[in-house]
Amino acid sequence: MRVFQDADPYEAAAAKQPWPNRGAWPCRWIGLPAPVSVPFVAAYRRRFEVADGATIRIHVTADERYELFLDGTRIGRGSERGDSRNWFYETHLLDLAAGPHALVARVWALGGQAPFAQMSVCHGFLCSAEGEFVQLLGTGVADWEVKRLEGYSFHPLGLAWGTGARHDIDGAKYPWGCEAGEGTGWERARPLHVGANGAIKNEYSATHLLKPSTLPPMLEQAVPPAKVRQVEAFKDAETPVHAGNHLAAEAEGWDTLLRGRPLTVPPHTARRVILDLDDYYCAYPQVVTRGGRQATIRLHWAESLYIPGGEPSWGGAEEAARKGHRDEIEGKRFIGVGSTFRTDGGRGRVFEPLWWEAGRYVEVVVRTDEDALVLEKLAFIETRYPLSPESSMDCSDPRWAGVQRMSVRVLQMCSHETYFDCPYYEQLMYVGDTRLQALVTYALTPDTRLPRKALRMFEASHLVDRGLTQSRYPSRTTQIIPPFSLFWTLMVYDHALWRGDRAFVSGLMPGVRTVLETFLQLRNQAGLVQAPDGWNFMDWVPEWTSTTRDVRNWGVPPEGEFGVNGLLQWLVILAFNKVADVEAWLGEVELAARDRRLAADLAKAAEAALWDEQRGLYAEDLAHRHFSEHSQCLAILGGCLSPGRRQRAGDALLAAPGLARATIYFNHYLFETVRLLDRADVLFERMALWYELEAKGLKTTVEEPEPTRSDCHAWGAHPLYHYYATILGIRPAEMGFASVAIRPQLGPLTAARGTLVHPLGRINMDLAVRDGRIFGTVELPTGLSGRIHLGDTVQELQPGNQDVAGRTCEPVK
Repeated sequence: MRVFQDADPYEAAAAKQPWPNRGAWPCRWIGLPAPVSVPFVAAYRRRFEVADGATIRIHVTADERYELFLDGTRIGRGSERGDSRNWFYETHLLDLAAGPHALVARVWALGGQAPFAQMSVCHGFLCSAEGEFVQLLGTGVADWEVKRLEGYSFHPLGLAWGTGARHDIDGAKYPWGCEAGEGTGWERARPLHVGANGAIKNEYSATHLLKPSTLPPMLEQAVPPAKVRQVEAFKDAETPVHAGNHLAAEAEGWDTLLRGRPLTVPPHTARRVILDLDDYYCAYPQVVTRGGRQATIRLHWAESLYIPGGEPSWGGAEEAARKGHRDEIEGKRFIGVGSTFRTDGGRGRVFEPLWWEAGRYVEVVVRTDEDALVLEKLAFIETRYPLSPESSMDCSDPRWAGVQRMSVRVLQMCSHETYFDCPYYEQLMYVGDTRLQALVTYALTPDTRLPRKALRMFEASHLVDRGLTQSRYPSRTTQIIPPFSLFWTLMVYDHALWRGDRAFVSGLMPGVRTVLETFLQLRNQAGLVQAPDGWNFMDWVPEWTSTTRDVRNWGVPPEGEFGVNGLLQWLVILAFNKVADVEAWLGEVELAARDRRLAADLAKAAEAALWDEQRGLYAEDLAHRHFSEHSQCLAILGGCLSPGRRQRAGDALLAAPGLARATIYFNHYLFETVRLLDRADVLFERMALWYELEAKGLKTTVEEPEPTRSDCHAWGAHPLYHYYATILGIRPAEMGFASVAIRPQLGPLTAARGTLVHPLGRINMDLAVRDGRIFGTVELPTGLSGRIHLGDTVQELQPGNQDVAGRTCEPVK
């Protein structure tokens, strides 16, 4: 059983050691007797006996990842993803009966073929027990054995380039029973470096600095039986799906297989089966076979099938066109990624990949040789962070029910041991995506473990020589998107505002200050911030393709590569002002005053250089050739404009022709802006993109408007946040959500209800519009007070249930 460990288990003993030895664990990492080139899979076993029943606490980790088995039953997976300075270990309680037992870890190392998010120091495994059981189960102390597992071969990285190599498993070579510690070929494991407490270890070479895991075990639950959409004789992978090839008489057998009954595939048979999971899933596939020597079973996954000619390559949206309606498969090609299993003819062979797959569709290709193959089981086990919404919503527009469902699902699919940009292509935690995912998380659940880990990991990604965080982390490949470092500072502000956590936030501030100081150093003689080196991505705007030196749309605004870009100026100003709020909350009044002064100075320089009086807009470039919604939004949100200038920029934002428009990601900042302008009608107009997604057969929100590479991108979940924070208008009035300010903007809605989680309980609202006035009730949890603004009226709110009524804000036409 996994248990939570909030401190190093050997910290008390470390206090008695001289400083060079402090932080050393009583156990060592272990490895293979001789170095082996990656990629490979190994198994470590410890066979032991307990005379009497015992409960033993062990701490387990591996590089790169492990599965842990006790007496042949899997009891855990890990290690939770981190980096060398934050190498996480999981804690398990072993409840053992008297007698013999076998503890086995299956560990793999993929090296350069590992997922981009998987970092590594060197291959190894560590199991460290507590108390008297160190001698019984501790690696480097007890008699652990190891062997390399044959039967694995690995594919090159392909379409899903960031998620790691897929593999074949050859059942004729695989040592069946190794999970229970059975078989031959085991050798004494080689001791490696000592386990090290990552919080206090001093004077060390390159090593794993151990920290207790911060997250609960990932969810594992059965996926409902898939739909059998097509069964046909397999010809080749290039053949499009055609209904005329469907073998209807065989479909029932595959359907019953998915519901738990065995299916026999005759000798010399080749079949392709298209399964529709009817939703988006991240799942471990599992196939159990009997017989069928030299048969192959290939499972490939896809988010959608492709119209011929619209196949994807490495990931650009222009190359991922023509997916069409996601429910449709007729005439389309299946292009996906996955694993292949080769049977040896044995009974009860359980085939499953080392890592999960993602998507909606599964292509099963089965080919038999001279023997019939019995498929005893074909199942899918969903895995993700155990995020369950505790907030709820309902309104007079039924389309919001679809937005809610898709937003929750996409957030779940992109929440694992870190947040992900997408589960299919990259599985990387990017700052820009993660800020929006964390905001939706705050709106849905009081669980802050995943946002806290995200903030910590981005702090850990700081590059000392650049003064910036990395754009995505953990990642074994360094990438810098300089604006994302500024968005990380806004993530810190969000956490302070919505959840408080003063000591935690205070610990992040040195990194926040470093980021702001780094951008200050980029100012030119005019006081404007020059574009730093790196990928200065802001949004996937089609009009920006021609403004960079590359024909590809890299999402970089005009002059965003090397010159002075307006959007970056306003983002720096926004960051300084929001960080000033955090500094003031922490009692750092001098730093807060300095940040506000610097923001004002930067804004003065930006006003002088970028304001276009004729158009009433802020330009993207010094020549005033390019204008965007983006700059107007951040200029208004930055808080440094005079009322008159803010009004003019806001009017032009909503009416000026020819502006580069925000896409899915940056619409969050547009929605924040129209809220300040009391123009919720604009939010509802832009929601047309989200309303259309279900009509296109999509189950989750997409990366960008069609054509889109990714069908599952959680930065598109932010309308759910805005339902609570902008439409219902529930927001923290001060840091830590110590009080609430409610300013509903219902737009065309005639009724809106919702329950929003709060650190003290729940905020319940039930509003309706009658004769142009809002009526309803608000209920605040004990200990929370605030105000509700309804047009020109302001009503004080106290804990408990109370009626509210006032004039609605008529949207400007």
